[in-house]
Amino acid sequence: MTGDEAPEPVPAVANDNAAALDPAGVDTALTRIAEAIGRHIAREHIRARKAANDNDGASK
Repeated sequence: MTGDEAPEPVPAVANDNAAALDPAGVDTALTRIAEAIGRHIAREHIRARKAANDNDGASK
């Protein structure tokens, strides 16, 4: 590059989409996802505890 050439423009970043995202909307979406994951984990634990306690003598 000689002194009379203009520098090449820097290309835009591929993942630069922060301006299009609403921070409140993202927070709401992430909260709903976390709640759903928490409910799923809780259900798995409840099922595991029920399976571990299935010999309580209720079925005769």
